[in-house]
Amino acid sequence: MLTHIRPALVLLTFFTLVTGLLYPLAMTGIGQSLFPKQAAGSLIEQDGKVIGSSLIAQGFTSPQYFQSRPSAAGKDGYDATSSSGSNLAPTSKALVERVAGDAEAYKGRDGSAAVPVDAVTTSGSGLDPHISPANAARQVSRVAEARGMTVADVRAVVDRHTVQAGIFGAPGVNVLTLNLALDKLKPVPK
Repeated sequence: MLTHIRPALVLLTFFTLVTGLLYPLAMTGIGQSLFPKQAAGSLIEQDGKVIGSSLIAQGFTSPQYFQSRPSAAGKDGYDATSSSGSNLAPTSKALVERVAGDAEAYKGRDGSAAVPVDAVTTSGSGLDPHISPANAARQVSRVAEARGMTVADVRAVVDRHTVQAGIFGAPGVNVLTLNLALDKLKPVPK
């Protein structure tokens, strides 16, 4: 019996070391050496202080800022330690009521009869940092007025921050980097 158990234990130990220790350490080392910014979380610093990540959405509520899409992550949303969708079914009364409320708030804030889908729905992770160009375009007037800028100037900043998501992905606008670019162009009084 020992002749059968010994090889099994040796293989278990070997593969545990290879797949549980050596491989993860090698991939972490390669990732950190080839992609240091991404491996560190794509953090954005301002004046030596980390203010966010280009990979994780933040909630913006002031009228001079572009608004992120709704978040289902955590109790109050935008909680990076609690990334998840809402898990509400399309027939859920709670989901229908939340989306209807978000749509009315969007119409009241940005004065648009047409509401982009990403303005009222959460992403799968609840923390998608991008909004659609259509969503950004509908917020341009509000942001321009609140900042005392022309619509054309704000639209130009949005255009510069619209990126293609990979080869097959849809274009998107990273809300945090867009708002930071606007702050550099015309700082918001504190």
